[in-house]
Amino acid sequence: MADFDALLGTTVIVVAHPDDEVIGFGALMQQMRKPVVLFATGGAPHDPYFWKDYGSRDAYAEVRRQEARAALAIAGAEPVFLSDHVAGGIADQELFRCLPQAAEACAAVVEEIRPQALLTLSYEGGHPDHDSACFLSAMIGRQRGIPVWEAPLYHRNPDGKGAVQKFHQRSGEEVELKVEAEAMRKKVEMFHTYKSQNLVLDGFRPEIETFRPMANYDFTRRPMPWKLNYELWQWKMSGDEVAQAFADYLHSTELSGEEQRA
Repeated sequence: MADFDALLGTTVIVVAHPDDEVIGFGALMQQMRKPVVLFATGGAPHDPYFWKDYGSRDAYAEVRRQEARAALAIAGAEPVFLSDHVAGGIADQELFRCLPQAAEACAAVVEEIRPQALLTLSYEGGHPDHDSACFLSAMIGRQRGIPVWEAPLYHRNPDGKGAVQKFHQRSGEEVELKVEAEAMRKKVEMFHTYKSQNLVLDGFRPEIETFRPMANYDFTRRPMPWKLNYELWQWKMSGDEVAQAFADYLHSTELSGEEQRA
């Protein structure tokens, strides 16, 4: 099994939105020598439904940024916002459409920090941005020879029922961390810092965090053959469309590599 202790040094945690990090990694990051959380999107979709109470999409994104700073301060973690490195930022739900810019910016952050490991979300079809964060982490880890670990957040089973913090297919390399005492107190405090999200603990399991070395995903295929969570939510993208964006990015980088060798 890959060395779990690698996660306890300098680790870049690649997530999609402010609050993703709390349930998945809120306790583990408290054990890290230097946890850095890289937020790949601003957490604000284009759809006014999500930000209308804040007056504008930019205002909502700024609220989420400030909440992230406050939450990570509790765990002693450093936030990095990709919107500071990508012109115009990247909207929530749009990360798969911005892979070249996001990959370049993520790689630059990782090059500057030089972590011992990357930690990210699973490829599970819960949210297209989560899957994109997983893809970006896999690419950067492969290019730079850095071990990549993953944790599940949520997905749908074949019957359409939701599953939370469980890998849809186990590898045998899973590591479970039991969250207790002061670590639990801080984790719950972080969770409730995200007031804009109206988060509730119902359904999540704050007492358990599960990790494993990233599975060998075929990102050119949808993570599951049945209806994905965001497809059931009837969002304006499909699992096939997201996987095609990954395939197109891989194809473009292969062509670029061939041109450099020519």
